[in-house]
Parts: sequence; structure tokens; C-alpha cells
Amino acid sequence: MNPEPKKKPLNKWLQLINIPIQMGIVIFLFAYLGQWLDEHYKNVHNPNTKIFTMMGVFLALYNVIRQVNQLNKEE
Repeated sequence: MNPEPKKKPLNKWLQLINIPIQMGIVIFLFAYLGQWLDEHYKNVHNPNTKIFTMMGVFLALYNVIRQVNQLNKEE
């Protein structure tokens, strides 16, 4: 008989503020891994840094798109 109380949604502003922080962390970690690989294997042109940085950017963008779609579904 009692309607279920609506769950208070998480503050969307806090979720949106966290997105750039998450992007920065993901891109930094992938770039750091690529740089470490280039230093470890003594690559002159730093191909691992470039490849891993681009992978980090694409992964971060995928994560942003996924989170924004999830926020839109919660409305």
C-alpha cells in the first residue's frame, strides 16, 4: 500500500565533475606505461608512448560516452 520511496539519485554534477579527472588518470597511466616500455627497450622514436597514449585516449572517451549514456538513462 505504501509506495516505494524513490531513491535519491546521485548528484549528477558530481558525476560530471569526476569525468575529466578519470580521463586524465587513464590517459596518464597509459602514457606512463608506454614511456616505461620505450625506456626499458631503448626505443629511439618512442612508438610505445604514442600507441599507448592513443589507446588511453580512446579508452577514456569510451568511458565518458558510457557514463553519459548511463546518466541519461537514469532520468
